[in-house]
Amino acid sequence: MVDVAAERGKRSSSRTSEEGAGWRCQQIGSYKGLRPNTDTFSWFHPRTLWRSRNEILAGLFGDPSGEVRRRWMKEQRARGVDGDLRIAPGLGKSFNFLLLGDPGEGDDSQYAVVPGLLQVGADTSFAVIASDVIYPTGAGNEYPDKFFRPYKDYQAPIYAIPGNHDWYDGLGGFMRVFCDAPPLKPRPDRGLRGLLWRKPEPIDEDTLAAARKLRGSPAQQAVQPAPYWAIESESLLIVGVDTGIRGTIDAEQTAWLRRTSLDPRPKILITGKPIYTRNVHKPSALEGGGTIDDIVRDPAHRYVAAIGGDVHNYQRYPVRVGDRVIQYIVSGGAGAFMHATHTIGRVDVGGVHEDDFKCYPLRGDSLSFYSQLYAKRLRMRWLCLTPAEAACIMADRIKNKPIREIDLTVTITRRVRWAARVLGAWPMPFRLPVGSVFHRYLSELSDWDTPPFFKSFLHLEVTPASLTIRCFAATGCLPQELDPPLEDEVTISLV
Repeated sequence: MVDVAAERGKRSSSRTSEEGAGWRCQQIGSYKGLRPNTDTFSWFHPRTLWRSRNEILAGLFGDPSGEVRRRWMKEQRARGVDGDLRIAPGLGKSFNFLLLGDPGEGDDSQYAVVPGLLQVGADTSFAVIASDVIYPTGAGNEYPDKFFRPYKDYQAPIYAIPGNHDWYDGLGGFMRVFCDAPPLKPRPDRGLRGLLWRKPEPIDEDTLAAARKLRGSPAQQAVQPAPYWAIESESLLIVGVDTGIRGTIDAEQTAWLRRTSLDPRPKILITGKPIYTRNVHKPSALEGGGTIDDIVRDPAHRYVAAIGGDVHNYQRYPVRVGDRVIQYIVSGGAGAFMHATHTIGRVDVGGVHEDDFKCYPLRGDSLSFYSQLYAKRLRMRWLCLTPAEAACIMADRIKNKPIREIDLTVTITRRVRWAARVLGAWPMPFRLPVGSVFHRYLSELSDWDTPPFFKSFLHLEVTPASLTIRCFAATGCLPQELDPPLEDEVTISLV
């Protein structure tokens, strides 16, 4: 088994240099040659936003995903799926796997992750996609260029849990591709929600069959039993839950999760919605009472980590629960537009100290890139901050020990401070939650397709004694493509 840490642990990353972060990119990576010659995905297009309207409708009129999920599960049981929803890939006591969150835009930012993922993942037994396999609506007809083509050279099975965007298609595309399930019979939804709701689109079976041949080798084949499942191994149980559109778990899945969590093996949870993100605790409600995090925190269940997608960056919160530490991780940076990290304030949630919190991109890199992006788009040159300026003002704002050594000759001027205010990194002199607005409403409009991308994915190494989680970066620049930077690493005892 390849020791990834020994191979890459000392190489340049965003934590050691600006070059390691992908700044001053001199040569674009090979990912351009992997993409088909199709139009670039864009959140600027009104049609994209209109096709994603089910998120707003679910918030206004109620989320129907629990009811639809029950219908899918009834059909799966009728087809003979085992009620425990176990996946048994034949793993030994020690194995590795990949986890990539929110990949499926099908544009340069997704394909830029692929070369490094193939290098780091050469020793892995399988991969898991955590949330939002396909943007914007999870449609089955978009799987060819947003799933089968980018991962055609990954020679192992890929499993997935759906995100909110996969549910905008009623989970039709997801269930067809990952569970080999036929479409559900339409059922009318009365009222205004039913009138405005985007309906699933019919799948072109011939096109899908041709796309499947891209991942047609025996080693790549896998059919999972449902949108939630548990992957068996001797050393660890990997539990995946489906959080639908709004994050609530229906009663049937809740009962399954409680039953599965009684297994005596140590476990990690993979979920479509992270439990800790942006210095906020979001435990995800269970139908009938309680939360997912209640189950994770119960010492009898032996969860050692909970990893969620949905938020498009990397964050890690080591939360002490009683006499143990649970690693709560956000990993949604495998392809979609980047959610800013510079709008995350000094961390203290769950008793986590700021110096123990990890994120990628670094807050300074996030601020610098967004400042350059908006300076260009708005033609406001004064907004532009160099990586060194952004790193300095973020260190001043957060009052932490800078991860990457900062340039002490940089002066934080009034212009620099006002640029940081406009971009949500520094408080306004009046009450205006710019950081929250920036994260919630402007991220999609900040999508870009030029390096550095600040994308990421996880490599997880399992032994009988430990679980090691490593976060690798993809910038789109050739040096980082050839040697994927290691941005974070944590080892958890399983004994």
